[in-house]
Amino acid sequence: MQPCVEAYLDIETTGLSSEYCEITVIGIHLCNGIDSAFIQLVGEDINADSIVDALNGVQIIYTYNGSRFDLPFITSRLGINLAQLFTHHDLMYDCWRNNLYGGFKVVEQQLGINRRLKEVSGYEAVRLWWRYVNDYDEDALATLLEYNKEDVLNLKTLKERLLWMGEIT
Repeated sequence: MQPCVEAYLDIETTGLSSEYCEITVIGIHLCNGIDSAFIQLVGEDINADSIVDALNGVQIIYTYNGSRFDLPFITSRLGINLAQLFTHHDLMYDCWRNNLYGGFKVVEQQLGINRRLKEVSGYEAVRLWWRYVNDYDEDALATLLEYNKEDVLNLKTLKERLLWMGEIT
């Protein structure tokens, strides 16, 4: 695949504090026209070098609330400032400009974006990680990875809906 133009990024963590909590999963959907790839960095595979390698060739990173959570968390835990290395576009602010408020899942519902794992929340994602770590529960990890993948892929769908509506700046 040729270098990707766009990346959609979402992280899972063990909690909300970047000082005390860890990043458990980083999901990245790379897109260049019709070509795409999906990468997940998990646990010990998460480091500054692996993120930079995964984002090689990217021109813009899209997130939802990434300017307040994902990117600062990555900077705090891994010492790499993705907002300085790449153009970053936080889709949450486009949503706010169009009276679409709430968390990502609430906005998905408002726009009719489907989600298969409706029962999994950010809190449940933390519990899934600890079930995997403490109980070696591979099913818990599989569910966590699927949840993260759905978040990341739905970021692209959100961007496309906002563009279609003429609502992205």
